[in-house]
Amino acid sequence: MGGGEPVGIVFPAAENGRRSTSALGRAVVSDALRQVDPAAALDAEHEDNWRAGYLTHFRRLVEAGLPSSDAAVSVARDGLESLHRRMRVVAVGGAESGLDALLSEEAQRSVATVTVPGTGEAEGELSVPYRGDRLRGAALRRQLEAWVSDGIVEPSCADAVQKVAACPEWLRLSGRTVVVLGAGAEMGPLSALLGWGARVVGVDLPSVPIWTRVLDLARHSGGTLLVPVAHDKPGRNQSATADEGTAQRAGLDLTADVPAVADWLAALDGPLVLGNYIYADGAANVRAAAAVDALTVRLQARRDDIALAFLATPTDVFAVPPEAVAQSIRAYATRPRVAKLAGRPLQMLSGGRLLRRAYLPGTGPAINDSLVAQQGPNYALAKRLHRWRAIAARAGGATVSMNVAPPTRTRSVLKNRALAAAYAGAHRFGVEVFEPATSQVLMAALLVHDLHTGGGPVHAHPWQDEAHAAAHGGLWRIAYAPRSALGLAALLGYGTARASS
Repeated sequence: MGGGEPVGIVFPAAENGRRSTSALGRAVVSDALRQVDPAAALDAEHEDNWRAGYLTHFRRLVEAGLPSSDAAVSVARDGLESLHRRMRVVAVGGAESGLDALLSEEAQRSVATVTVPGTGEAEGELSVPYRGDRLRGAALRRQLEAWVSDGIVEPSCADAVQKVAACPEWLRLSGRTVVVLGAGAEMGPLSALLGWGARVVGVDLPSVPIWTRVLDLARHSGGTLLVPVAHDKPGRNQSATADEGTAQRAGLDLTADVPAVADWLAALDGPLVLGNYIYADGAANVRAAAAVDALTVRLQARRDDIALAFLATPTDVFAVPPEAVAQSIRAYATRPRVAKLAGRPLQMLSGGRLLRRAYLPGTGPAINDSLVAQQGPNYALAKRLHRWRAIAARAGGATVSMNVAPPTRTRSVLKNRALAAAYAGAHRFGVEVFEPATSQVLMAALLVHDLHTGGGPVHAHPWQDEAHAAAHGGLWRIAYAPRSALGLAALLGYGTARASS
């Protein structure tokens, strides 16, 4: 173990002692495919350039699961099993064990609870911030109808949000406690849930700026926030206010504290919703996803009242319904004459990579491949682990809320110049990119819907669960295959993105 290596969850070491993220990704994808598509598993196993070639293999993970529900569940369970078998845990002092050791390991610290009651009034109706306005009632209904007509969200998404708007008593989530892993995340539901009067547990890294903001939100809300504070942290500055002192002591690093967090959550009263909204850059994202998955398994073994919640990224591979395919095909057939004239030479010059039609006419579900190469294989693997856990949990009878979130101008997107430019120009191809405030409330409303309806309708196949209520921003229904259009969108949006940075 090299000097400075982090304590907690780490990638497995190769024979040369190097911990390779690419080797881990390649192995997990291969293992996930092996039972249902041995040839695809072999291709992934022998991929020489994983950082550039991962796109094909992540698409095959979805294709391999399409023939049957059993195949999709097999891919999910085998992928998760491979991750648990391969990831490692390094203890203080350097002792190393497997990830599953965290399922029974004793906590090395105890966690206290600080309760932060809000002093504001809970919001009594659903209102969605959008372009400087707050949409409620008839205005919200009209916008949902416009999004459906434009192909921005699936009709089932609009129906679910409308149901929540019609049942404002649902917003408080009475009798439940929602655990928000990634309390400070831009796409997380913490602000919306607290505003609606819910009881929320916030978990995030020790960071005074994060906790100062989160605690301020909680104090001014109509809800209640529970904050974890490790007993072995130094006491607060005696001149600090109560919230300042809490901000100095709050937070846990989940990649090093799974047993402590699990024991703390296991002792909380009432049904729990374990929501995974953690995001980290690069390899840290996979480590965090592995930590959350170990926490999930440990909690499920301790309690039978755990519901799970996730957000799926729209920049991934999904099977999409025939209605989405039909709208895309119509959009391609009726695109303006200037687009047709410009598209042919671009297709020829790019060897067919630019402005390809999204789907060929046919029946049944089709594949939408919206993976963005710049986001990298670690991001793709972390998000796929969430989907696999959702599939496996549903198959095991758990209540699961997992909805596809829209493309959103988060800080993590905007700091990537290529992605920022693509998002700035995406509207030219029929893709709507949302502001974080809109996405937060929209996705929180879908979470509320799912929790009041047992996870939503029961479907015959996991791909239908994933497609239900998707708010993909138009990526599933535009005329062109997303990756074949986003490169041009980036060129067209570069000036706008640069001016706003």
